[in-house]
Amino acid sequence: MARMGLAPVLGYLIVEESFDVALGVFALAGVTDLLDGFIARNWANQKSALGSALDPLADKILISVLYVSLTCANLIPVSLTSMIILRDVALIAAVFYVRYKTLSPPRTFSRYFNPCYATAQLKPTFISKVRGLFTTDYFPPRCITAFTTMSSAYSYYHYGRKTVQVINNK
Repeated sequence: MARMGLAPVLGYLIVEESFDVALGVFALAGVTDLLDGFIARNWANQKSALGSALDPLADKILISVLYVSLTCANLIPVSLTSMIILRDVALIAAVFYVRYKTLSPPRTFSRYFNPCYATAQLKPTFISKVRGLFTTDYFPPRCITAFTTMSSAYSYYHYGRKTVQVINNK
């Protein structure tokens, strides 16, 4: 939740060109992500279905706000931001589709969005993990970010069935 709350603050700071403070906010968001993962891995009673659903969503919100605000500040091109956001939208749409296909009837709105009914898990591909390094931590040349984003999107498309693990059919 902290990363989701920090996302608009980060965006505002970048658009207002307060880059030093924005870097601090981005670092704080990274620390909360590390702490969240550490706590979930080391204390079993702190891991939840809701948390495992919100974690990747918080990452996508933070990165999307980061790229849109960097584009608004004329620091990166619209085409790169569009590519990254379109890839994430396609992934989210695929997750919704897999959720629909793996949720047994009755497929009600409340069951569909209830994270306690975990039916499938998306495993990141290797290139997707590499892409994560290039889009969040180091900001390499734009061509590398674009290449890893496109490669990641293709890997999910090509290896789609291998990246989804059906947990149960309830």
